[in-house]
Amino acid sequence: MAIFPQPAYPKTALLLVNPHARQAQKNLSQAVDQLQALGFDIIQESPHPQELTSMLQRYQHQVDFVIVGGGDGTLNAAVDGLVEIGLPLAILPLGTANDLARTLGIPPSISEACQIIASGHQQKIDLGWVNGKHFFNVASLGLSVNITRKLTKQSKQRWGVLAYVWAAIQATFTARPFHALIQVDSQMQRVKTLQIAVGNGKYYGGGMPIAHDATIDDQRLDLYSLEIKHWWQIPFVWFTLKTGKHREELGVRAICGSDIEIYTTKPYPINTDGEITAWTPAHFRVIPQALTVVVPQPK
Repeated sequence: MAIFPQPAYPKTALLLVNPHARQAQKNLSQAVDQLQALGFDIIQESPHPQELTSMLQRYQHQVDFVIVGGGDGTLNAAVDGLVEIGLPLAILPLGTANDLARTLGIPPSISEACQIIASGHQQKIDLGWVNGKHFFNVASLGLSVNITRKLTKQSKQRWGVLAYVWAAIQATFTARPFHALIQVDSQMQRVKTLQIAVGNGKYYGGGMPIAHDATIDDQRLDLYSLEIKHWWQIPFVWFTLKTGKHREELGVRAICGSDIEIYTTKPYPINTDGEITAWTPAHFRVIPQALTVVVPQPK
């Protein structure tokens, strides 16, 4: 019989699950069984994303921490409520991209993720904020919104991260540039761009780094603007985006700061962690040490 370590902190957990997450049907029962074997009392709920905040409010005095089982979209729907109730967050990576889990070093293995939850090691992380909405990974406008609109639940369920790649290829060749005014810590720049992305964490879009040296506790936002002038630049630009080492001569402007404002000639939708939640004009801020999360023990 396996001997499991007992939780290192109070053991009543609210498990919020997205039943439509890519790995939920296959791995959820395994996760619940393992968490219970590890000594946790689990209260499981599967609310609609719009009900997550009210669900967190309902249970905030009955549980010691919250486990979110799903992907980045589910986490994005829960983040405002998590900030409000102030309880620690643990993650079961049941989604497609799982970029926040990747940023925090949580492996895709559900068994390993449960062991990390049992370890109870906690870290304070920053959050991004735009027009009143918190986000974990990245907020963006332009090309990425078109990618979001081309992604379907069916394509993510069937193809996983490859669905992001195909949607990105389709969106890139139909994208149109737009004009924007970017103000970062009181310095202004006018740009003609296909996309502006503002990152708080390390990864987005299925594992692309927002900047090669970004972390989720560096108390800064990393912005890049995709300013391709010639279509032959596209392969080089995608290479730089995959590394996070952006080069302005190849059409990627990189800026960092703690307070960013973006103005456009007409309102543009903004997606946060893959969900459209805001519009320009947009005011972005970093909120330092805004949330406590359960992460792997440092090596």
